[in-house]
Amino acid sequence: MEKKQFQLNDIVEMKKQHPCGTNAWKIIRMGADIRIKCEGCQHSVMIPRKEFEKKMKRLVMQADAE
Repeated sequence: MEKKQFQLNDIVEMKKQHPCGTNAWKIIRMGADIRIKCEGCQHSVMIPRKEFEKKMKRLVMQADAE
């Protein structure tokens, strides 16, 4: 199985929907833990990288290369 590719400021879709009704999240911090922010209500959550990779469904929109 290939490793999922993602980077800072990408919009990703998670497997489970957030209580606000959306499942699109923006990656705002990367490291051993990843902080993601809900695109619907702007709530942010920090989760371990391994757990994030397991719960991420797909990449929705890639961040612009700077």
